[in-house]
Amino acid sequence: MIHPLFDVSGSRALVTGSSRGIGHALATGLLEAGCTVVLNGRDPDRLEQARAGLAERFGDAVHAVAFDGTDADSVREGVARTEAEVGPLDVLVNNTGAQHRAPFLDFPDEAWHRLLATNLTSAFLVGRAVGRAMASRGRGKIVNVASLQSEVTRPGITPYAATKGGLKMLTKGMCADLAPHGLCVNAIGPGYFDTELTSALVADEEFSAWVRGRTPAGRWGNVEDLVGTLLFLVSPASDFVNGQVVYVDGGMTCVL
Repeated sequence: MIHPLFDVSGSRALVTGSSRGIGHALATGLLEAGCTVVLNGRDPDRLEQARAGLAERFGDAVHAVAFDGTDADSVREGVARTEAEVGPLDVLVNNTGAQHRAPFLDFPDEAWHRLLATNLTSAFLVGRAVGRAMASRGRGKIVNVASLQSEVTRPGITPYAATKGGLKMLTKGMCADLAPHGLCVNAIGPGYFDTELTSALVADEEFSAWVRGRTPAGRWGNVEDLVGTLLFLVSPASDFVNGQVVYVDGGMTCVL
């Protein structure tokens, strides 16, 4: 039996960047908890492949709406279509993200602008569009996927860390503006996780050894490690938790 405080069954959730990786795992966790979930991404073919795969387990509880989270018009139309086809959203998970690794002095302009648009602007645009609809109903849960790099960084990822630091403050600012309307806005900060974005680092034994040694838990994170925190943040159990970043990093932010 599920305690009522943690029961999210029947909720409708939009998860951006959910055709693979962390977003796909978070969408799967919501479906397992009884939510209706709308997958989102820019590539319609990959998105439909993800939807079809999940539909084998969850049937018509899983949907897909393709739109570009970095384009305001596309976001406006995509969110309106989502609510028209699936119903009023109770949950938004802003997961869309990208990475580009290069020394600061050599970092290309176009990569900077791409990371800024993908990691930060998309959360602002989708959060604003969904937030307007939620505010009109006086309820809703928004969870932004931040990062360990919202707090700390290392050489070669300065722009990524800047966007994730910005996402931390966007989360706090959204809380300040949206909490009076009945919304909760929080963030999850993953540490080092084994995903498509980090596959080259996972394969680098020297770097993997550094991650394991630097992390008190002694391992890389698995995407499933994030699901419990998400379910807490979108459930009634967190109704007075607002503007927070919950770091799921195996303890890395706690040690030198």
